[in-house]
Amino acid sequence: MRRVLKTAAAVVLAIVLALAALIAYWLVRPNTAVVDPSLDIETWVAVSDGEHNSNTDLIHWKGYYYLIHASSPWHFASNECHLVLHRSLDARNWAEVATFKIRKQDIRDPKLAVVGDMLFLYVLKNKDLNPEPYTTAYATSASGVKWSELRDVEPKGWLFWRPKTRDGCRWYVPAYWWQHGKSILLTSTDGRSWKEVSTIYEGDRNDETDFEFLPDGRILCTARLEVSEDVLGDKDAATLIAVAKPPYKEWKRIKSHVTRLDGPCLFADAGRIYAVGRHNPEPPGPGKYFGSILAKKRTALYEVTPDRLIHLSDLPSCGDTSYCGLVRRADDVIVSYYTNDVQTDPPWILGMISPSEIRMARIPLAFLRKTR
Repeated sequence: MRRVLKTAAAVVLAIVLALAALIAYWLVRPNTAVVDPSLDIETWVAVSDGEHNSNTDLIHWKGYYYLIHASSPWHFASNECHLVLHRSLDARNWAEVATFKIRKQDIRDPKLAVVGDMLFLYVLKNKDLNPEPYTTAYATSASGVKWSELRDVEPKGWLFWRPKTRDGCRWYVPAYWWQHGKSILLTSTDGRSWKEVSTIYEGDRNDETDFEFLPDGRILCTARLEVSEDVLGDKDAATLIAVAKPPYKEWKRIKSHVTRLDGPCLFADAGRIYAVGRHNPEPPGPGKYFGSILAKKRTALYEVTPDRLIHLSDLPSCGDTSYCGLVRRADDVIVSYYTNDVQTDPPWILGMISPSEIRMARIPLAFLRKTR
């Protein structure tokens, strides 16, 4: 019996040492993000304070850039999580102007929108350790500094992404059901009261959905299709691409298996649609299907067409990363995103429990126009 116990102890010790060695390697292995050199990207750090900073959004309003992000001990739910709003004249020098917190709850996925003459903030409320937000709340501001109290959006249970408008009179927003599996398009004239227009997609544990307008008025959407809750990902995980023409009642849909586009942020330039979102750079396979906690992650730039998703370049990024905001200004796109230390390349699981920073990136629109 003593010999058996010694053997078992030796096996356990060997496993612990091997795991420790693997984690140590993960923490120091060099970053292999593939940034296209012709991208001429410029990046800089906006926030790096030892916290797990994440879930960014960015907008330009009344002469200022507004940057908002979550600040938490880690990726998972925490009652300490709060949102921090900064503003800047140049997107480089930031001053904190407001914070948002929900008592005894987690708060995440902030989205900024200008509706009429007011700045709106939409947030997701969450109670579960493994984040599963249960509804959307909003606050408003006429100054960007003083804000109303957060109020729940109607209809409840729908998790809003990013409202947009073509005419300044009617806004649209995609939203997914809190239990996953269905996304819809909603519309509003005031940013407060929303009505359902149509179902974008049902099935495949469908969630995070963003959109942009095509020049002819059609809407193009992307959505994250998890398919299952397996922590090692799912072999059928994909990105939905859906298109509808006005009045946006009927959708044509395809699936792209280039990546599972988590945290999508879509924008338009010269009649084409682009996205910044999460990239899964490793070939999918057992243990590393899209969405696996053991796989590498990137923030990346894509072109989105009605029938495909085209990877253009990574941004300097690794670990727990993506969830971008974006402002199109003059000849550049200014992007906010979060990432772990870009000198290393941890798997997603380590990234989720490690400090992360908010980075900014300047992408010349000339790069996008060269890809045509």
